Amino acid sequence: MDSHGQNEQRVVWAVMETGIGPLLLAATREGLVNVVFHAGDEVRERALERLASRLGATPVEEPDSPLLAEAIRQLQAYFAGGRQSFELPLDWSLISGFNREVLRELAAGVPFGAVVGYGDLAGRVGQPGAAQAVGMAMGANPLPVVVPCHRVVESDGGIGGFGGGLETKRRLLALEGVLPEPLF
Repeated sequence: MDSHGQNEQRVVWAVMETGIGPLLLAATREGLVNVVFHAGDEVRERALERLASRLGATPVEEPDSPLLAEAIRQLQAYFAGGRQSFELPLDWSLISGFNREVLRELAAGVPFGAVVGYGDLAGRVGQPGAAQAVGMAMGANPLPVVVPCHRVVESDGGIGGFGGGLETKRRLLALEGVLPEPLF
């Protein structure tokens, strides 16, 4: 297949400031492909290197790209309490198999202000015994916040783990008005 011209992968990125720290957003022609927490210089550089190797294209900083500009607008509205869901095209190419299936179910089936247990989510994709695998899928989520892995919690009321750190998870759940009790 010709790797140039029309088929050449194009990856654009931008960093936005939020109440939970800087987020790196990256997109392809297909849609938003990656959201990375705590995107200071070092984290950003590592994430961009990973994207270049996974997607076969050097990411270009382009905050004005229509897709990124729209993603930034929607995320700003979400963090300001003015938006409860995202209407963005998503590129799922960084994740596959069971992980992709679980994340798609999460994105479609667990709305703002709701939470789901790891085991419940496993059951929704027909794998009721796979709570631990669901946890792994959440940890591998390339699109946190937009694909709301922060809404997946332990069935006993524990907050569960979170790739962005527990403080970030608490703040996202608080933003959505669903902090589980007890907190600690």
